[in-house]
Amino acid sequence: MSSSGTGSGTVNGGISFWYADDGLPVPREPLPGDASADVVIVGGGYTGLWTAYYLKEAAPSLRVTVLEQRFCGYGASGRNGGWLYNGVAGRDRYARLHGHEAAVRLQRAMNETVDEVVRVAAREGIEADVHQGGVLEVAYTPAQLARLRAFHEHELSYGERDRELYGAHETAERVRVAGAVGSAWTPHGARLHPVKLVKGLAAAAEALGVTIHERTPVTEIRPGHAVTPYGTVRAPYVLRCTEGFTASLKGQRRTWLPMNSSMIATQRLSPEQWARIGWEGRETLGDMAHAYMYAQRTADDRIALGGRGVPYRFGSRTDHDGGTRQATVDALYGILVRFFPSLAGVRVEHAWSGVLGVPRDWCATVTLDRATGLGWAGGYVGSGVATTNLAARTLRDLVRLDSGQAGPTGLTGLPWVGHKVRKWEPEPFRWIGVHGMYATYRTADRRELTTHSAESSRLARLADRVAGRH
Repeated sequence: MSSSGTGSGTVNGGISFWYADDGLPVPREPLPGDASADVVIVGGGYTGLWTAYYLKEAAPSLRVTVLEQRFCGYGASGRNGGWLYNGVAGRDRYARLHGHEAAVRLQRAMNETVDEVVRVAAREGIEADVHQGGVLEVAYTPAQLARLRAFHEHELSYGERDRELYGAHETAERVRVAGAVGSAWTPHGARLHPVKLVKGLAAAAEALGVTIHERTPVTEIRPGHAVTPYGTVRAPYVLRCTEGFTASLKGQRRTWLPMNSSMIATQRLSPEQWARIGWEGRETLGDMAHAYMYAQRTADDRIALGGRGVPYRFGSRTDHDGGTRQATVDALYGILVRFFPSLAGVRVEHAWSGVLGVPRDWCATVTLDRATGLGWAGGYVGSGVATTNLAARTLRDLVRLDSGQAGPTGLTGLPWVGHKVRKWEPEPFRWIGVHGMYATYRTADRRELTTHSAESSRLARLADRVAGRH
């Protein structure tokens, strides 16, 4: 084992630590042949399962079928950091396009979504290690502190009046991050076990009468048809819920970029180690770096921590069962020890990666084309644990509106509904652009650590413009 705490003792891949902890599922039967349904959902992750669940709950007579290429939760839903929080990709752009009040409505819906997931999990008996400790984001350079304060004020402008801003001492009382000079906390967040949630959600959907076929890759989606090697499912509504795997579908190569994110999970920490760190509130933990990190204190007292490794694979390729480069594992370990120096030498027991969906304008969207019956939701840019739930309820309401089962709702009028995004550039331009962007962000973070200036690096602002994030 290397001195960094990573090496031969680290399980690399195996989809994710969450599956190592909870066990791989026995895959359900594939599609037996041609079939029909009222709604067919492509993708058995959070978006697809929540959509199936809410559709069947609202209209028990609907025939709802979910098609999943591997098993439910194989993608981002089974590999994420377990951050159930109120962030939504694209809010500021929606404010510019539709007005501030429309974006406030979207943010309010996201705040409520955190509680909705917790409520449904409790009602359905899904034991997902949920702990509502909120979200704590820390700053440890002058530039990060300036961004943190601006971020806090910006969130207040969207109506989040119950968030709090802390100085160095108050931050240390919550969690002792080395060199932290401030933090911001929102109550609209919870830690959870991603795989326990996705397994429980699939079971809850099936209990309502949803049909789920696993080991059934969909190769093409067209109006009224979801095409697989085993047969075609015909339905008036075909909903694409494939997030980071969207590029594998015919005609979707440049729709959403499959951005790679990587994670590590430590060994269980002792009570003495936790006493040095704090973190008794079990908040989800992030920072204000440009190449940011995200972490949680797990139910069994490990630290699961993530960030960008190799951000993108040429040609929109996805990984193989979560395998992760050693350089990425070491970089994440470096962040862990940067935050908590007392953990130097602690073992990393698992490392993994996965992809998330990134639209060209970094805006999450929900759409139902009434002319074709084709719908989709996604592009969550890493904020999908909660956003998938709001997207699913919105898809439910759009289907019910279009089919005449119900009228417009507050969700069907949210500004992300029907938003159109241009495609990503062809290769090699998108590979060069994405890798250049994250290299620039990392350089900006290093400069801010050494210059001690309160002004954000101009390099990061340049990367933002090139990326189309603002």
